[in-house]
Amino acid sequence: MTEEQLFKSEEKRPRAEISRALRDAADQIDSGDVTLASDTAEQHVTVPEQSRFEVELERLTDSETGEQRYELEYEIRWTQ
Repeated sequence: MTEEQLFKSEEKRPRAEISRALRDAADQIDSGDVTLASDTAEQHVTVPEQSRFEVELERLTDSETGEQRYELEYEIRWTQ
């Protein structure tokens, strides 16, 4: 299986902004029409009525410094 990245955005934001963005994403997912936009790119996708939903929390430890970081990911998957 090959992978083609259609959109990616990553930036540091305050927790309140993140929660607003997630609420907006939830409204778009509920409608079935999702628009992803940044300063340099925009993608539109239709999310089907039934999809696979994954929630993952990871703790990652840097092998050199011992510093730990956490990743909380929400993922929606479907086939066409």
